[in-house]
Amino acid sequence: MLELNTERLYLRTLVEADWPLFFRLHREPQTMQYVFGDIGEEMIRRGFDHRLPAWTPQSDHWLCLVVIDRQSAQELGVSGFRILSPGHAEIGGLLLPEHQGRGYGTESWRAVIDYAAAIGLDSLEATVTDGNIASCKLQEKCGFTFERRVPQAYQIGEQWFDDLVYGLQLGPLRSPSLPS
Repeated sequence: MLELNTERLYLRTLVEADWPLFFRLHREPQTMQYVFGDIGEEMIRRGFDHRLPAWTPQSDHWLCLVVIDRQSAQELGVSGFRILSPGHAEIGGLLLPEHQGRGYGTESWRAVIDYAAAIGLDSLEATVTDGNIASCKLQEKCGFTFERRVPQAYQIGEQWFDDLVYGLQLGPLRSPSLPS
């Protein structure tokens, strides 16, 4: 089981016993406001089950880590990433509403970013639904830079939103190929 530690947090691999947390995260309107519309338990369960198998850098599913307060042992949310292409991954996470705005997102993401660098990833990206100001601030606090806006890329309920894509270089910057 993968375990990451920060000053205030302990992150560990998602296990079957985490279903109540995962379900609650996906049913909280405040948490889901910029993620999904109303989704049913069956769809949430499929997403949960997809994240349960042991994760390796070759996996096609998310590395999903439960974020836990070290002092209280309370589960706060989830954080992790999924490999999109060799050396490149998408990072993401969800926190329960009562734990938002306390720096837990930044602290957990920094641990995940450090782990991504330690396993040799070169870069990370984060996709933020336009209007999610807190998530945009999280990207900036973690060193991500805004790369592009994708107009009308994501639908939540009946409304379409732009995607804001942020990037973070982890490895050495690559030089562009020189013409021969």
